[in-house]
Amino acid sequence: MQRTIARLLSLALLASIAVSCSKDAVAPVSSPSATQSADATATRDGNLAMGNPSGATTSTTNYTNYLMNKTQFSMSYHRDRGIPNWVSWHLSSAWLGSTARQDNFAADAALPSGWYRPGSTSYSGSGFDRGHNCPSADRTGSVADNSATFLMSNMMPQAPNNNQRTWANLENYCRTLVNAGNELYIICGSYGKGGTGANGYYTTLDAGRVTVPARCWKVIVVLPVGTGDAARVTSATRVIAINTPNDNSLSTTWGSYRTTVDAIESATGYDLLSSVSSSVQAVVEARVDNGPTS
Repeated sequence: MQRTIARLLSLALLASIAVSCSKDAVAPVSSPSATQSADATATRDGNLAMGNPSGATTSTTNYTNYLMNKTQFSMSYHRDRGIPNWVSWHLSSAWLGSTARQDNFAADAALPSGWYRPGSTSYSGSGFDRGHNCPSADRTGSVADNSATFLMSNMMPQAPNNNQRTWANLENYCRTLVNAGNELYIICGSYGKGGTGANGYYTTLDAGRVTVPARCWKVIVVLPVGTGDAARVTSATRVIAINTPNDNSLSTTWGSYRTTVDAIESATGYDLLSSVSSSVQAVVEARVDNGPTS
């Protein structure tokens, strides 16, 4: 009898542990039922599914447009500006988990030998944030994924109010779209020279080795979870494009900076959705998004 009771208590304890572990493995989300539905089919698709905006290559002689492909994101890096031209990544619920923010800013050892590698203190005292292109909170599936976002090759000097308010509000909104059963393709970048941070106007940091951009932009393609993503972009697909000044006095409402993909392409010379059919591009790239902002 005592053995039977002990065995029953043991089984009950194991069941309790299993339930507890299951709960710990699930990241908190704003819309559980929608996210669970998305999780069933979500995958970690290619970060360049919408195309290579600038035709970046892995040749080290192409130092103003150097292609770096990581598991977590792809980018075009500009050696002489010390920042990326653009960073492209896929965002689905398959990329999201419960990993904490690592805050381990570090130089990127994958940059070619002989190139200057901005470090964790390269922006120190400037009044500019180490602004993520691919956000930390978009890569919480593992420590390795989150740590990759803290490589300095993924940073740009960004006015604090832009990074911590306007940009953060948009990043949070993107994740609500994922929680609602969508997957996103996001391309983020900067251009120009000279911005105003907490300590005033700067054109460069780190003894001239890091350029402070004048503008920060982002393009977001919103799709329901599925496969064959570039081919599924239609003239009705929601595409959000914003272009903000790198200025500490900007509005915290990201929706006020909506623009067209065409306008960003005109400013940068990029072809941002080159894998999408040209007829669809002509429609979605000319349209200013008028959807919700929260």
